[in-house]
Amino acid sequence: PDWWKKRSRVSVEVTVGDKPPTELGLEALVDFDVRVAMDGEPLSPDEWRKLRGGLVLVRGRWVELDRQKLESVLAHWEAATEGELSLREAMRLLAGAPEDGPPPPAVAEWSKVSAGPWLRRALDELRSPEGGFEARGLRGELRGYQETGARWLSFAAGLQLGVCLADDMGLGKTIQVLAFLLARKRKAPSLLVAPASLLGNWAAEIARFAPDLRVFVAHASAHGVVVDPAAHDLVIVTYAGLSRLEWPLQTEWDAVIVDEAQAIKNPGSRQTRAVKALKARVRIALTGTPVENRPLDLWSIFDFLNPGLLGSAKSFGRFVKGLDGRGYGPLRELIRPYLLRRLKTDRAIIRDLPEKTEVTAFCGLSRQQAALYQQAIDDLKRTLATVAGIERRGAVLASLMRLKQICNHPSHWLRDGSFAPEASGKFGRLTAIAEEIASRQEKALVFTQFREMTEPIASFLAGVFGAPGLVLHGDTPVRERQKLVDEFQSGTAPFFVLSTKAGGTGLNLTAASHVIHFDRWWNPAVEDQATDRAFRIGQKRNVLVHKFVCRGTVEEKIDQVLQKKKAVAGELLEGSADARLTEMTDAELLRTVALDLATALEE
Repeated sequence: PDWWKKRSRVSVEVTVGDKPPTELGLEALVDFDVRVAMDGEPLSPDEWRKLRGGLVLVRGRWVELDRQKLESVLAHWEAATEGELSLREAMRLLAGAPEDGPPPPAVAEWSKVSAGPWLRRALDELRSPEGGFEARGLRGELRGYQETGARWLSFAAGLQLGVCLADDMGLGKTIQVLAFLLARKRKAPSLLVAPASLLGNWAAEIARFAPDLRVFVAHASAHGVVVDPAAHDLVIVTYAGLSRLEWPLQTEWDAVIVDEAQAIKNPGSRQTRAVKALKARVRIALTGTPVENRPLDLWSIFDFLNPGLLGSAKSFGRFVKGLDGRGYGPLRELIRPYLLRRLKTDRAIIRDLPEKTEVTAFCGLSRQQAALYQQAIDDLKRTLATVAGIERRGAVLASLMRLKQICNHPSHWLRDGSFAPEASGKFGRLTAIAEEIASRQEKALVFTQFREMTEPIASFLAGVFGAPGLVLHGDTPVRERQKLVDEFQSGTAPFFVLSTKAGGTGLNLTAASHVIHFDRWWNPAVEDQATDRAFRIGQKRNVLVHKFVCRGTVEEKIDQVLQKKKAVAGELLEGSADARLTEMTDAELLRTVALDLATALEE
């Protein structure tokens, strides 16, 4: 009969987070309610007492229940909560990943856990952020998805929840963080921990978009310097510096932001322990690759953001192992509120992005590079005192070439053939960018104006990508060039290293979505032609252009000129900055090529 087919079901319903907690953070206690319900409608205590078991009629509906089983389920929830439930425990329950492991079968079958009105609204805002953000003091305009990201960071900070902004490379994580910091400018100082190779990038972006922020860069070399964090809105320190300095660990920060957060993926490393020892109301991780090799990478980042959320490393390992065969659904659901990741391929993002995005990738110098650079300046100074006319012009051009080679790698100038990666700031920067490109399984073009650099770069990148790439330079036979292009376009080679002169024109290389200018031609037209090997008709992806610049060197000064005057650079610079430099007075030239050691040195 119909009434038999439409039997109702009685279950135990657990609701958490009806109202906002009185405190903030994952340890805040949230309200919870455990009750027996029929088809989602709560039963009164009197109705529950009358249910004896078997097939019974309740509110005009037939119900079949096992009272003993339901009572054991109720007892489980009462014991689990013991009158108190933290937000951390509530979030794990909602994700189907309780801290003490999977519940007994009867509990899983007869229970339903749901978020109350307050927690449901908070989760909706964290999981699917929408809406704009008022970026007070920001000198620039946020794209739609960047406004959403800044709003998401601010909302999470308001709850004192640690979060990870894991947007794809090139989507502007830096400007979203700067908008967030400007909105919190009147609070306590914040700390940014970043690799030494990115200090220049942060300095340039702050000067461009948030010049009103009071910023102090704490170099590890300034070990004895007394710093008053309260006099600044933002303090920037490198990972190496954090391991050596004591005062950052003694300061109560408003926010601690870690850039390239995969640097703390190893829980036992010294720098990971130093980062996790920092005290802050708000914790933010920035990374384009939240999981590089294994789930434990993710655990270590989240152990910094929200300690205890994923349990201990051992319990997390057991939890992940228990997911074998079931997929990572429960883990994804657990971290989803705390991780925002947008990809360049997302439809909503593509509409917001320009077809081509150019970024300056600032690099430091190794100590060997800095010493060789200064020696070159000293030699130039002595030479200028003894030459004139054509001979002077030749000497200046030779010195500029020498400085460019030193900025690339000491071995480029010394001709010793070693090309040790750690000896060059550019190789370090190339590592970080290439690792992220590899993790996205995308392809890259790498341009260098020096034929002799193509093979060392290709050999180095083969180790990063785990696969060989292709090389094209002036000595590549013409009949071979189209074969290489076809192989790159349709094959598996992840990168293509080209000399700018040989590969900068006439080739169609739209399989690449990244273009890296390892060294600069100092002629915008030539660089644009090279970039257009990827950015041209047939390109279906947004192209990200990385222009390497060694900070504190002549490369940075020339880049500043090109940035300011790019629209008319060809007219002003007669096609190249080299020619302009030869026409400077000795004093002007030496000022332009001088080494700013404090800015240039990698730590």
